[in-house]
Amino acid sequence: MKTLTRWMRGLGCACALGLVGCSPSGSEPPKAPQIAPDIFGDLGDVVPFATQEQRESFERGRQVVLRRFTPEEGLGPAFNVASCVNCHEKPVVGGGAGRYRNFLLVGQTLPDGSFVNTGVNGVQPHFTLDGVRRPTDAATNTLATRNPIPFFGVGLLAEIPDEVILRNADPDDADGDGISGRPNYDRGFVGRFGRKSQTVSIEGFIRGPVFNHMGITSNPLSEAAKARLPVPSALDGLPDTTQSADGLRTVRQAQAAAPDEPTVDDDGVPDPEMSEQELFDLVSFSMLTAAPRPDAPTPASEAGQQLFATLRCDACHVPALEGPRGLIPLYSDLLLHDMGPELDDGIVMKLAGGSEFRTQPLWGIAAAGPYLHDGRADDLDEAIRLHGGEARRSREAYVALSLSEQAKVIAFLESLGGRAQRSDGMLPPEAPVPPTGDWGGPAVALNAQDQERFRQGQHLFDRDFGLREGVGPHFNGDSCRACHFDPVPGGAGGLDLDVTRQGIFVDGTFVYPTPGTMAHRHGPVDARPPLDPRSNFFERRQTPALFGLGLIERIPEALILANEDPGDADGDGVRGRAHRLADGRLGRFGWKANVPDVHEFVRDALSNELGLTLADEPARTFGTARDDDDVADPEVGLPTLETLTFYLSTLAPPPRTGARPDLDGAGLALFHDVGCAKCHVPSFPTPDGQTVRLYSDLLLHDVMRHGRRGVEDGPAGMYELRTPPLWGLAHTAPYLHDGAASTVAAAITLHGSEAEPSRRAYEALSPPERDALLAFLQTL
Repeated sequence: MKTLTRWMRGLGCACALGLVGCSPSGSEPPKAPQIAPDIFGDLGDVVPFATQEQRESFERGRQVVLRRFTPEEGLGPAFNVASCVNCHEKPVVGGGAGRYRNFLLVGQTLPDGSFVNTGVNGVQPHFTLDGVRRPTDAATNTLATRNPIPFFGVGLLAEIPDEVILRNADPDDADGDGISGRPNYDRGFVGRFGRKSQTVSIEGFIRGPVFNHMGITSNPLSEAAKARLPVPSALDGLPDTTQSADGLRTVRQAQAAAPDEPTVDDDGVPDPEMSEQELFDLVSFSMLTAAPRPDAPTPASEAGQQLFATLRCDACHVPALEGPRGLIPLYSDLLLHDMGPELDDGIVMKLAGGSEFRTQPLWGIAAAGPYLHDGRADDLDEAIRLHGGEARRSREAYVALSLSEQAKVIAFLESLGGRAQRSDGMLPPEAPVPPTGDWGGPAVALNAQDQERFRQGQHLFDRDFGLREGVGPHFNGDSCRACHFDPVPGGAGGLDLDVTRQGIFVDGTFVYPTPGTMAHRHGPVDARPPLDPRSNFFERRQTPALFGLGLIERIPEALILANEDPGDADGDGVRGRAHRLADGRLGRFGWKANVPDVHEFVRDALSNELGLTLADEPARTFGTARDDDDVADPEVGLPTLETLTFYLSTLAPPPRTGARPDLDGAGLALFHDVGCAKCHVPSFPTPDGQTVRLYSDLLLHDVMRHGRRGVEDGPAGMYELRTPPLWGLAHTAPYLHDGAASTVAAAITLHGSEAEPSRRAYEALSPPERDALLAFLQTL
């Protein structure tokens, strides 16, 4: 409590901050409100005041947040993510996300200045279940980037009465200080959630994105369920008909309000796709997430707090608002403020104009980067410097400070919670190297020097690269881990991380688009990467796991070539062939076996997926040396390339999981009997005698069922794909090159052409035999 008491002192007296009214001279002053008790925790914790029943609902809600929906469960038909945690993951569940999770809002600004949504309720989906990149509505003339927003402490914000928020409103700048915050309204109640305070109900704020970003339908919570929510119960005892100065009801009725209609779609899965219990637990999880615990004050943070007030930052970032539990130290007034023309995104939400945004709460801000509504700022200093409009004077005063004074302001901001949990990526700050041979660990025991090098590679693989470091101008991810994370860094990715390839078919012949086949997901702020206007074919490319790449690289070329049979000389219908690059090197990696070694794989990914330019290496052909952003080229030097190459070359293959002797014999025998082993060759030896149990021949095969085709890549034709390794199969769903199969069984049934006999043999097995084969595959 001493730490908290010292920190509370920094808020100043409640009267001076305008949190309570001052008593007339000579009368007994009212007792100043205190910081609400039992509200703080580490980021992602449940609030300390939660009951046991609420804690159980919180934990169930966490599982809903983590749940990855499949198309069979209702994902789509258009979507941005497959799980709530995909947008609210950093640094813990319930937080924000890196730029690779940015999304686009879209709309049409009409000649009269009015605004209407386009897309899916104003959202431009990145993906569709049929793999086609959904075009931007022709009527759209306004696009805006959004970076996901943290959920920490939102239940406490829901409790703050309307009239408390309205006390700080000054829409006409009556006091002449240049700050004219005003409320937004949602169905007659003061909004408080979202970048533009456009929503008042946590339920509404959840149901909207669950549908708009995942295509998951739901019904509004029943009145009985609403009555059990944590926030309404916390407001028991407040008058149901309390009026604000504007005649608005209290937040208790507003919180109970939710979208009136069920959400529905036409994906073939019965609506609602999310049950009422799941929705209830999801809302409860959000309501019960703790407020970020502030750090103990230091001389630097206390000096920074004084400067924060001197700069008038606290005019909008009001230190605390009074709720029914006491003062809630969110550092926001929850009002709309004009942030100036440079941040104007043109998106109108209810009363909020394009340049107006809600004052972002600052608690937990240390771990909430990137910053601003569109994530354009790499750090807090840059975020402050990008403030405009009503914040212009404060920004100019900050810029005029000395460097040491600016550092104190940042130290204060970082003291408001989350600093100890901040990460450069997703791994905890002091994440150890996993054990040798384990998921994400090295393949062999390393000496101290190589262990440190592996750790540095793990950190580089996980860390988010910033815009100032050269990410973009077009990109799919802002880190290596952004796509390769499941079940650990270096793993696979979900449907919502697929790369989209574009192509042109003219009379059945494939034609390469002018800019290449990559159709990037992200572009510069408030823009969508362009496509070749001639492109008439799109293909999703599923993120493969990277385990064991170094071992695969060491397989002798002669052993791979020994399995080639391009003319089907043995008559078994299997015609595997190697992918030879133009310079004669043998391709081993990628869905088209178009990458020859790990170092080229690193160069290709950093350049094509992150948009980073690379140091020139005369013997290397992958990667780009120059781009047209404002960052000096090359953006990545040789040390980074070499460290990442060492890390991926040393990364262990997946350990076998759940191996069962009773299945190893029967399942493996069936694997051979149905012909799977003809392409999924169980193992290869390395020159030093190691056995690489990858279950792949690394050759190209035509395995697409009739009617399917894909984007070509050099000599790899429209029907050909490299045999993917099967190790780690149990933890790398979905399957196939385009993620079309949610299960291994579905993946088998989608095999065709060269794999047609094997598919039919599998389908002819008895149910117990199929179960044995599938169970065996799960152990790999």
